[in-house]
Order: sequence, then C-alpha cells, then structure tokens
Amino acid sequence: MTNHTDTWDVVVIGGGPPGENVAQYAIAGSDRTAVIVEKQLVGGECSYWACMPSKALLRPVEVLDVARTMPGVSAAVTGQLDVEAVLRRRDGFTSHHDDSSQVSWAEGIGIDVVRGSGRLSGERTVTVTDPDGTERTIRARHAVVLATGTVAAVPPVPGLADALPWTSRDVTNLHEVPRRVAIVGGGVVACESATWLRGLGAEAVTLVEPAPVLLARQEPFVSDLVARRFEQLGIAVLTSTPIDRVERESPVGRGEGHIHGGPVIVHAGNRRTEVDEVVVAAGRTPASSDLGLESVGLDPTADHGFVTVDDHLTVSSVTGEWLYAIGDLCGRALLTHMGKYQGRIAGAVIGARAEGRPLDGLRFRDLADHDMVPAVVFSDPQIASVGLTEAAARQRGLDPEVLDYDIGKVAGAALLRDGYEGHARLVIDRETDVLVGATFVGYDVAELLHSATTAIVGKVPLELLWHVVPSYPTISEVWLRLLESRR
Repeated sequence: MTNHTDTWDVVVIGGGPPGENVAQYAIAGSDRTAVIVEKQLVGGECSYWACMPSKALLRPVEVLDVARTMPGVSAAVTGQLDVEAVLRRRDGFTSHHDDSSQVSWAEGIGIDVVRGSGRLSGERTVTVTDPDGTERTIRARHAVVLATGTVAAVPPVPGLADALPWTSRDVTNLHEVPRRVAIVGGGVVACESATWLRGLGAEAVTLVEPAPVLLARQEPFVSDLVARRFEQLGIAVLTSTPIDRVERESPVGRGEGHIHGGPVIVHAGNRRTEVDEVVVAAGRTPASSDLGLESVGLDPTADHGFVTVDDHLTVSSVTGEWLYAIGDLCGRALLTHMGKYQGRIAGAVIGARAEGRPLDGLRFRDLADHDMVPAVVFSDPQIASVGLTEAAARQRGLDPEVLDYDIGKVAGAALLRDGYEGHARLVIDRETDVLVGATFVGYDVAELLHSATTAIVGKVPLELLWHVVPSYPTISEVWLRLLESRR
C-alpha cells in the first residue's frame, strides 16, 4: 500500500449534481482549485438511477395514454408500447452508464476528478481508497464538502432482504418487465414506479403501503385522486397494510434490473400475494456510515445518519467553517434540484470566505429549503406542490386560508385532455396575505409549479397576483379561478 498527499482548495466527496454544483460555484471566477472524489459515476444517482431514467420511462406511457383518449387521435393508435425502444431511449438518457461526458465537463471548467471512496480522516483531510485498494491522502486549503446522498432503505421485514428485492436502482434500470409485481411503499418512487410498470405491460401491479393513504405528506385530496386513477389503470392499492413476511423461491442476483429468482410470496395482513418481483420503495438512508465523521468529532448515528448544517450549509458542531454538507445527506430537502440549490449556496459561501468577503450581500436569510420546497411526482396523475400544506401551516402557528378549484373546469385543461380530472389548492397566510403553499394534481400540472414557487419565495401579495394575467386558453388560468373563488 502506498500513500501520497495532494492539496486542492476545495475537496468534494460525492459527484452527483449537488457536488458538481458546489465545486463549480466555489471556484467560479477565481484561481481556486477543486476536486470531486467519486466512487461510482460522476453525475450521481439522478443521472443514472433516478430522475433521468424514471422520467424517460414515464413519458412514453403518458403520451400513449393521452393519445388513446383523444378523439381523432385514438383511431391512429394501434398496438402497445415498443418496450425495447423505450428502454433504448432511457439508456440514451443515462449514457449507458458512461460518465465520460460528465468528467469532461468537470475537467473543462477546472474541476479535477479522483476515483475512489472518500472519507474524512481529520481537519481538512480526506483519505481516498482507490478501486484497487490503494489509499491516498488529500487535503483542502479552504473547504471539504460532503455530498454523498442517500441509498435505498430496505425495511426489516422477515425474509424481505433475503428475497433480493428490487430497489429504485433496479426498477429504473429494468431490462425485463415483471408480469406480476408488488411495490412496498406509497410515496413518490412507489407511485411513479407503479405508473410506468403498468404502462410498460406489467399485468398485475400491487402497491402495499402500511400508512392509511398514499403520499401521506401531501394534501388529503392528493391520495384520493391518485388512488382513483390507479384503480382506473388497474393498479391495486392496499393501504393500512403492513407486510408480515416475504418468501422467495431460489433467490439469485442476476444484476441490476433483472428478475432476481423465482416467484415471491408477500404476506400482508390477511392477504397472500404471489408476484414475480418485489420493488422496495420505502424511503432513503443517508450514505454517511463510512464517511469518517468520527474523525472530526461527529456521531454518525445522530439524527438518523443525516449531517446537520446551518443556513450556510456549514456542518454544525465542527469549528473553523471548513466542513459543509449538501444535498440529501443534510436531510433538509431530499430532491435533486434542492441539492443543486444548496450546492450553489455553499459554493458562494466557500468563495466568499476564501476571499475574506462578508456574507451579508449573499441573502442567506429564509433559504428556500425552509418551507418553500417545490416537488413534482411524475405519476399518473402528476402531483406538483410547493411550500406548506394546510395542516403544516397550522402546525407552524399560521392562520391559513384555503382556496380550491377543479382544474378540469379550466378551458386550457379541457383542451389538453378529454375528461380532465384534477384539483388545485392555494394556502394563504391570513396575517400577511401571501401565499405559503400550493398543490396541483392532474395531467401536465408540473408546468404550473414554478409560478407558484415564485409567488411563495417572492412573498407576492395576493392583491398583486390579481394583475398577473394568465394567457388564454392555458391551464394557468386556474390561478385566476382560484383568486376569484376568494371573493
């Protein structure tokens, strides 16, 4: 084993979108140096195993479903999806798990890439274990940034782990569509996976969720609309149904996205369900157990493994303002776009501190990862939400006013899809008369979200929103209808 030392201004452990962003922003417009330490693929979970492949699988399903229901178009649609073509298109979006273009981008803007597993080994010090087992020590002059994200959690259900279930990585990179599949969970990954598995030809899809409703953190009407639509699609939804045990004949690891052995028996409540594959979509666990947090005085078991930070993304309880954590790892908003946002914030802070500039002008008050987080569930139907639900607003001590409207009554929505079903809700703080939350459910509602996010982050008074005129006939007219419902 050999050891050698290298030094950069900024060392980033984790090469997903947050890590890429923080490295870019930390050195922008300067002669500072940065390195990304990545043990898998530069581009991270989102690029190869999450956001990109999942949306590539969902879009063809969505397009075909709309075409089949539109008069004048449905007669031209025959047959089923070409699954192999869909998978080839998905593989194009994941670059066939080749990160050379991402590495070229990084190196092109002055960011070095080191392959291997990085862990803290002291103040501003990182030990990297190369793929061949060689260790090297690298140091940071200004900052070390932890951006290792999360991994799929597998609940301690008897027999579940032994059955070699699919996780999110398998189901987004599937090579064969199971004829019968059970999905453990009722959140975002579960609902999106159910949508594309059914759309790609799975004959029997069953969601098994211990909680009373799907997508429990959303407004209550969300679960009702999703469950009703899933019933129409032939997706079985079993809520309030904890899994007792799982049994599998001849489990065998055949690689990512392949069916892992013989039939699986899922025992849940009084039901016995036989399927060809089980997908575990039951949350995420921070990838912090092997980060060397102990070497800088942190307890890796605290806060369920998440790394606590302040609003500069500086790790709490570590002195010297040199250690940062961003993205899923800090547990504030487990979404790619929020991780990238945190990367931009942390990068700007690192740059300012390196140059001795005050942070006052960087506007770090009321960061958007506090109660202003936008998110989209790309299931059928789509769910787009930002900010607080009515229940969350009450928990914050606010006096919320709620405005609701049926999106299907808007001309633009009716033009998009015959029989459009959807719902919109705005949550308003009565004291300040500004929007603090918005939720939209229905076809193509994702494109409504940025306007809601702008109104919430900008604290736009409702009286001013009256003068934000929606174009006709677009689905955005729902904004006007919501405001009219107030008077």
